[in-house]
Amino acid sequence: KINRSRLKVGGHAYNPWLKYYWEYELGQGNLLDFRIMIERWKWLNIKIGQWKLEFTRERRISSGAQQLVDRSILNRSFTVDRQQGIELYGRLAGRGSADFSYWAAVVTGSGRSATENDDKNLMYFGRLQWNVLGDDLGFSGGSDLQLHQTPEAILAVSAVTNRSPFTRFSSSGGGFLAGFEQQEPGQYRINQTNVETAFKYQGFSWQSEIHRKEIIDKLNANATTTLSGYYVQAGYFANQAFSWWPKPLEVAVRYASFKPDRSQDTELDESSLAFNWFFKGHRNKLTAEISSFDYETPTEELKNELRFRVQWDISF
Repeated sequence: KINRSRLKVGGHAYNPWLKYYWEYELGQGNLLDFRIMIERWKWLNIKIGQWKLEFTRERRISSGAQQLVDRSILNRSFTVDRQQGIELYGRLAGRGSADFSYWAAVVTGSGRSATENDDKNLMYFGRLQWNVLGDDLGFSGGSDLQLHQTPEAILAVSAVTNRSPFTRFSSSGGGFLAGFEQQEPGQYRINQTNVETAFKYQGFSWQSEIHRKEIIDKLNANATTTLSGYYVQAGYFANQAFSWWPKPLEVAVRYASFKPDRSQDTELDESSLAFNWFFKGHRNKLTAEISSFDYETPTEELKNELRFRVQWDISF
């Protein structure tokens, strides 16, 4: 089985500022992205269609540009993934550190390829990003392939609220987390926040996210469950410090911690180590990764798992 096989088409029509993008999953036969972007002004742009919301940097970065084989253990529970709607976004570039980017969207909150909104409620999303050193890192990838000679850093805060039958989203559309199998129209009010950082300089890269998610069951006495988690991730092209280190080789590490219910002591931890060999950037790379997972239940039962993966990622 090929984990991901995508057909991607993008460009502009009539004018360079009238852009389009289309992405199709060949293996599963899913239309993932379709959007039109009007980007005539730097400070105000418009996007219409279906796309991955910019709620988390980890999820927004393409699967083909990930620093490790896949995303962290937080992604499944906290991503709001692909939605359909309209978004305003832009960059307010002042002098020096007075540089900000923003995104504000109104979407259906029903997930990928939804043909209707179950309860007429909408999802509202916002993200404010401070480009600390006057440059926007964007969502191009985690590794510092450009070997930035001047440091670049961001600090971003995101929030989303929605009411629907869904407690999680993925490339398959709306779904449910464990314990929320009942799915009635408008049953769950979801409130989420995310604080994230990113940094790149001379082959070193860093990113982190801190998540909090509140699930309110409107059909069962407003019962509230709060999820939380965080991860930190870093990578380095060590040839910047050691002449004997191969130039195309990057080492990367990640630690993630997830609590599926803050009222209980259940916790899942991930520790990962990866090596990337870049033949031609993210378009042709080989990744070897080893991960350790520790799962602690309320009864203090500990479960450990060790996973090793090798992936060849190629785009053409």
